[in-house]
Amino acid sequence: MKKLYVIGIGPGGSALFTDRMRQALEESEVVVGYTPYLGYIRHLIENKTLLSTGMKSEIERCKMAVESASSGRTTAIVSTGDAGLYGMAGPILEIAAETDIEVEIIPGVSANFAAASRVGAPLMHDTATISLSDLMTPLSVIEKRIRYAAAADFVISLYNPRSKGRAGYLSHAFSIMKEEGYGPDRPVAVVKNAWREGEEIHISTMDAVDIESVDMNTIVIVGNCRTYIEGGKMITPRGYDL
Repeated sequence: MKKLYVIGIGPGGSALFTDRMRQALEESEVVVGYTPYLGYIRHLIENKTLLSTGMKSEIERCKMAVESASSGRTTAIVSTGDAGLYGMAGPILEIAAETDIEVEIIPGVSANFAAASRVGAPLMHDTATISLSDLMTPLSVIEKRIRYAAAADFVISLYNPRSKGRAGYLSHAFSIMKEEGYGPDRPVAVVKNAWREGEEIHISTMDAVDIESVDMNTIVIVGNCRTYIEGGKMITPRGYDL
């Protein structure tokens, strides 16, 4: 059987590795991934053949994984978070569609839920997840999604919120939200490197966020109109009669 595992390793800290993830890596002969991601699991893949690439080579990695599995070697390709959310699950299924490879997708803890767990319970009600990266999505589409999510009063998790080439995108996203009625005191959580070395956690309000501290390893969670901060925790009520 030609087997390809598509694995979400969670945020990268071993505390959130799943048993199924560990088992799949143990069964794999070849492990494919972005070089830093392989570093997160290095103690689990010491005796494996490793295939890695740098940034912006996602499709190259997917093709390498499919080629490896097609050769009869049990192969795993890894993504941080969940492989089905901004990960490798979609491209792998598309590339492997015309092959006889069995693809198994193994879920991981997504970055927004990992970040949320560090700040309280901000995602207790309806949520939207939006990436601010315009590498594959036009900025005009991103702006529209932010506007509609804000107008619908979703709790919004922002991925890829700020990079050197997109230094102003987070501020721009906040401006759109304010146009939809968000006040300066809207609760916002900023979590960098959730559940791994170098973790930083900040809970504040929209006008108090330190934009300069935000980078690509950060998740920004913006609350809905009922989200509040209590005892150093960010809470979005579900609506239970307490």
